[in-house]
Amino acid sequence: MSSVSMRQMLEAGVHFGHQTRYWNPKMAPYIFGERNKIHIINLEKSLPMFGDALTFVKNIVADGGTVLFVGTKRSARDAMREEAIRCGMPFVCQRWLGGTLTNFRTIRQSIKRLMRLEAQSADGTFEQLTKKEALGLRREMEKLENSLGGIKEMGSLPDVMFLVDVEQEEIALKEAKKLGIPVVAIVDTNSSPEKVDFVVPGNDDAMRAIRLYAGGIADAVLEGKASVPQVTLGEDEFVELDEEGKPRKKSAPKKKAASKKAAAKKKAPRKVAVAPQAAEEAKPEAAKADEAKSEEAEATAADGGPEPAQAEDSGAAKAADAATEAAPAASAEDSGATDAAADKAEKSAKE
Repeated sequence: MSSVSMRQMLEAGVHFGHQTRYWNPKMAPYIFGERNKIHIINLEKSLPMFGDALTFVKNIVADGGTVLFVGTKRSARDAMREEAIRCGMPFVCQRWLGGTLTNFRTIRQSIKRLMRLEAQSADGTFEQLTKKEALGLRREMEKLENSLGGIKEMGSLPDVMFLVDVEQEEIALKEAKKLGIPVVAIVDTNSSPEKVDFVVPGNDDAMRAIRLYAGGIADAVLEGKASVPQVTLGEDEFVELDEEGKPRKKSAPKKKAASKKAAAKKKAPRKVAVAPQAAEEAKPEAAKADEAKSEEAEATAADGGPEPAQAEDSGAAKAADAATEAAPAASAEDSGATDAAADKAEKSAKE
């Protein structure tokens, strides 16, 4: 990470505070002393605190976060705008509109209006209107551009707010704290550091000092972007975003479990319920055998054929053979049902 040295801070005038009569007692731990009724800020504390802020910003950006640059005072406008554009982050350098964060949905409607006007200006729609109508739309577009031009690409609330002069940006600071957005701020000796998450004690009026702060934050943002891991995709992979909009690498759903279940189904023996059906089919066959036996008995009795005992034996044997042939596919477990059917047929034949 690009480090800022104490010499650079001294040359930029970071150590100069406000007049002693305007001081805030809560800044006493960061004041080295006073000279000519002006407080001198202790750079031995400012330097490591600024380093911690840069590290925090870098980590947030590396995770896909956004940093909002806020500097509406004249001495900070140009530096904050240039550094925010250099690192590709949103910024507010004109008047802070109340509700920019807490009423972001309404702000988004104004941003959409600005983008529509820009599109109409680019495709020549204004030229087809009267001079009065075109002039009114151009003035509206310029007004929206001044107040919302820096955040028109910001699709959601920022993850970090970096601001200069907490007294000047009091409304922005309150909105950020209300929404739980971390704040990195330059705090001078006349301000309170209570509501700031990452305090950087220093001069918030000198243009050189402000450019030093903004440049350091912009460098941290660029390093954070460079450290984002590149996700390489294969043929069976895709990228999905989480709730915070961060990319997560996922593989296409695998079908191992389904293939295992299919293999288990193939290996598992099938239970064939053939015996009950065979037994049901054996019953009508046994009845038919009884009828055939009775007809044969009557025929032999009329013709003086074989003895009744022989007729009964032959009829029982035919019934048993018919029952056996009716259930050829029955398993060994269900053979008892077939035997019972055969016994029943024999008993009926004897009777």
